[in-house]
Amino acid sequence: PLEMSSKKPVPFLRQVVSVKRKIHRDPRFDDLSGEYKPEIFMKTYSFLDSIKQKEKEMVQKQLKKCRNAEQKEKLQQLLNRMTQQEQAQKKQQELRERELSLKRQQRELAKQGKKPFFLKKSEKRKLELADKYTELKRSGKLESFLSKKRKRNAIKDKRRLPSQKSL
Repeated sequence: PLEMSSKKPVPFLRQVVSVKRKIHRDPRFDDLSGEYKPEIFMKTYSFLDSIKQKEKEMVQKQLKKCRNAEQKEKLQQLLNRMTQQEQAQKKQQELRERELSLKRQQRELAKQGKKPFFLKKSEKRKLELADKYTELKRSGKLESFLSKKRKRNAIKDKRRLPSQKSL
């Protein structure tokens, strides 16, 4: 900055050298970074799946060798989290594939000259539920799932009823 005398009052508008400010940008919301397409993302970073699998195997080996209770608990939690993430990823992939197949069917119908029909969210939910039930039936876990669901609904119903203490 320019040196000025302390005796004279400082002019209201003085010339200051402008400093270039660094512009911070968030790639999640910036158009320069491109558009997010999950299919392309999955193809690009598919190598991470193999790395995650190797890490999971390492954690399983460490869990077998471990003797410390605290360390064993931490490793078990880590292993559970890894499996849950894997399952969630598979579920998302199945959803994406189902949506893509529906889109393909709509395109085929449009090519044949028919008017396209788009499912509502409720209809999609019903289809997902039907798929879930068929999957559970195929794997033989349908009865346990239904019994758990009945128990949950019974507990909800009990909560909604007025308490018996007032009688």
